[in-house]
Amino acid sequence: MDGTKTIKSFARHHRFLLLSCLPIYFIVVSLFLQPPSEILPRLSRILLEPDILITDYFIVGGPGPALINAGVLTLISIYIIHKQGMEMDGHTITSSCLMFGFSLFGKNLLNIWAILLGVFLYAKYHKMPYSKYVYIGLYGTSLSPIITQIMYVSHWPYVVRLTTGLLVGIVIGFVLPPLATQSHYAHKGYSLYNVGFASGIIATVIVSVMKSFGITTESRRLWASGYNEMFLVILGVLFVGMIVGSYIIGGKKVIESYKMILRSTGIGGTDYLVDEGGCATVFNMGINGLFATLFVVLVDGQLNGPTIGGIFTIVGFSATGKHIRNIAPIMIGVLLASLTKEWKINEPSAMLALLFSTTLAPVAGEFGALVGILAGFLHSSVALNVGIVYGGMNLYNNGFAGGIVAMFMVPVIQSIMDRRARAKADISL
Repeated sequence: MDGTKTIKSFARHHRFLLLSCLPIYFIVVSLFLQPPSEILPRLSRILLEPDILITDYFIVGGPGPALINAGVLTLISIYIIHKQGMEMDGHTITSSCLMFGFSLFGKNLLNIWAILLGVFLYAKYHKMPYSKYVYIGLYGTSLSPIITQIMYVSHWPYVVRLTTGLLVGIVIGFVLPPLATQSHYAHKGYSLYNVGFASGIIATVIVSVMKSFGITTESRRLWASGYNEMFLVILGVLFVGMIVGSYIIGGKKVIESYKMILRSTGIGGTDYLVDEGGCATVFNMGINGLFATLFVVLVDGQLNGPTIGGIFTIVGFSATGKHIRNIAPIMIGVLLASLTKEWKINEPSAMLALLFSTTLAPVAGEFGALVGILAGFLHSSVALNVGIVYGGMNLYNNGFAGGIVAMFMVPVIQSIMDRRARAKADISL
């Protein structure tokens, strides 16, 4: 059975229901991690907690409420996309997985709505369907910590804080679509977290304005530990199930389609769901998820809210650009950097850089493993330092850092590779 035909044989609503199984799996798991009587009180802590990097919801509310928050938000995201009448593609999977992952350490059921409203108003202002910008809106909720932080300005009256937070969120959503469109031209698709790059620009401007009004932020490091055995099993069952299930349904054609995925560069705009079918895409997601999980454990990292968020970012983009051949060199580059620099690979910021550095997967896919290792090496330095300009207010910090690294590396590499052609054409180098 052809994996491509398999996914297309499902009715539209069945495909969305199938995707919904992912958050439902974790909602069910959450009910076994903590007593149900503790879920709602601890979930309220998550909703009221400042969310700047790094705020691990495993510490704030516990793993059960954190998974409930992530699962429900992901289901809402899937519903929003479905309600727009859109067909499922790779970006549906990517945006849903990102919503799940970042809802473990920054996004919650209260702080995302103003940004989504801003994107909706942008679509209305330009008389365009909201469906055209819905993915940008979902990705753009990476700036939701800004809204929460404004609510914690203690010397302002509550009404002023609430109104200001909502207005800032709406402004963020309104300016995000044009910035995301333009930022793609800057790195030419070699950084997959395009909205993360645009969000970094917005966060830099907004945080600078906030500081000029005396609104400052303090760095945080809420980082849970001690959950490795539990989540190695939980994640292992999921990812192995995805690999085995997709092979059983798709048959040997899955392997052939997966080989085609491995040959792709992964440059922004890639859609494995459309190109190679559902079974091969799920197979790729399972392989990458298992690889990332084992990588974290083998370098003595922690499986917690932020790292599971990073793992699911890799899993999500496994539908739109990532595969093991283009993410492994990037991650190895970050690992090698830890052997030569002043930080250890299992430190919180370094672990996030390790996982989210895979935004540069297209660099390895296009130019080879050695260039990919170099990209990971450089990314680790940029990611661990660039966040200071916006004080942890952009959850996609590595998206901003990855955009900078891609803008720096790609033109240089291309000029070196094209040196002879340029010389023959008498073009200035």
